[in-house]
Amino acid sequence: MLGQMMSQPLLISSLLVHAERHHGDREIVSRRVEGDIHRYTYRELASRARRLANALAGLGLSASQRVGTLAWNGYRHMELYYGASGSGLVLHTLNPRLHPDQLVWIADNAGDQVLCFDLTFLPLVEATAKRFSTIKHFVLMADRDHMPAETGIPNLLCYEDLLEGASEDYDWPQFDENTASSLCYTSGTTGNPKGVLYSHRSTVLHSYGAAVPDALNLSSRDAVLPVVPMFHVNAWGIPYSACLVGAKLVFPGPALDGKSLHDLFEAEGVTVAAGVPTVWQGLLAHVEASGGKFTSMRRTVIGGSACPPAMLRAFEEDYDVTVLHAWGMTEMSPLGTVSTLTGTQLDLSPEEILAVKNTQGRAIYGVDMKIIDEAGAELPWDGKASGELLVRGPWVLDSYYNREGDGPLRFDSAGLGWFPTGDVATISPEGFMHITDRTKDVIKSGGEWISSIDIENIAMGHPAIAMAACIAIPHPKWDERPLLVVMLKPGMEASKDEILGYFDGKVAKWWLPDDVAFVSDIPLGATGKMQKNKLREDFDGYELPTA
Repeated sequence: MLGQMMSQPLLISSLLVHAERHHGDREIVSRRVEGDIHRYTYRELASRARRLANALAGLGLSASQRVGTLAWNGYRHMELYYGASGSGLVLHTLNPRLHPDQLVWIADNAGDQVLCFDLTFLPLVEATAKRFSTIKHFVLMADRDHMPAETGIPNLLCYEDLLEGASEDYDWPQFDENTASSLCYTSGTTGNPKGVLYSHRSTVLHSYGAAVPDALNLSSRDAVLPVVPMFHVNAWGIPYSACLVGAKLVFPGPALDGKSLHDLFEAEGVTVAAGVPTVWQGLLAHVEASGGKFTSMRRTVIGGSACPPAMLRAFEEDYDVTVLHAWGMTEMSPLGTVSTLTGTQLDLSPEEILAVKNTQGRAIYGVDMKIIDEAGAELPWDGKASGELLVRGPWVLDSYYNREGDGPLRFDSAGLGWFPTGDVATISPEGFMHITDRTKDVIKSGGEWISSIDIENIAMGHPAIAMAACIAIPHPKWDERPLLVVMLKPGMEASKDEILGYFDGKVAKWWLPDDVAFVSDIPLGATGKMQKNKLREDFDGYELPTA
């Protein structure tokens, strides 16, 4: 017997319809590429998104065709999120930090028909426009006054002209909620990136899951600033969740330095922000140097890579900002876990609470997880057993886009599919997951695993170290041993012995790195993660001390 309830598809357009009806006057603030601050409301967003849907149809696009973007976090990009996906097209956010060759390959692999881009990226598009094989229309996201007098881009269109010439009269179409909505490519360290194709259903469900109190805890009382780019896993879903709850949105545009971000936090009353650790390093350095504080921000979501304990402590103890340590993947839309305290943990000591928050946290509803050994057997949740982390759920990848013969899922004895994350983790009896390494980064010394992430987190607590990476170096006796690669803060000094001495009492003796290498720069990928594959190439053939 079936229930007697209405059956309405979960569509991205429904988030915008709800926002326009129920919090239409809530503000969306953007620092524009042009340098000024732009303000409007969810009601105006909805109006312009309808115009955009008509404009895209006027370019001859039909259902499920891809609309590419090269854009910062801003209101025009937000309009594409809803105008493209809401009309049945697929929004494809391209990462401008990738090499031009990769951008061309990704756009061609996706079959993009249109490319909408910010003024910042005009030189990049001019240099690559004739290399794209599927793009028929190039749209500069600017007004007529900012259009270039001359350009090598064929038939370059003006975004604001397109909207001005389009009607606001548009009814969002209704279709199957499993229809593709948006497309992101992983920033793989080897081989070509892989496409992850989200559906309307997965996106709306993820929006609910991300907003709940034990996840990002978003509400209409918040002013949310996503530092994480809208071209990186849809800014962790914040443009959708904010629309769902009616939070004020503050977009930073291209100005992501510590001073620019702090000024915007203070001017707009930002209560919660989200980004990767490398961004927060710059923010904390600016606030510390200027003697500033956070007058409105009360929560920061840190993900993308592990949050160093020293950073967590600085936010919480020095600035009274609660850190929500989160974990996820492009293949997971991306949110999987958040380290929010349970009711039974509120009475723990401050040090015990910090230890909990240093984990990646508990799975939010919609995500199931387990850890397995090398034979595929599930390991216990005892906080000690370490194994490969698998996940499943309604917003987790089933298969990659446009790749033949590529099946990422693992199937258990019950025939249930699990996605292998590539992470190595432990899970506590309370369900708190702690990533100890990536399967490709784990250091196996004498048959035992050493966590490169734990080594890096300890090193980051040293006052002279700006960034640290731990990689495996071949060893004739132990197979592999850890090498610590460090970048010092400007104007500061530290010796190898001083840094190794900092580990005393913090790790087992056999975990201690065999050597410390000092570098002027640690390579970062397009999403702000350390590129250990490049470090391994740089240190190929490195000889550890023999003592």
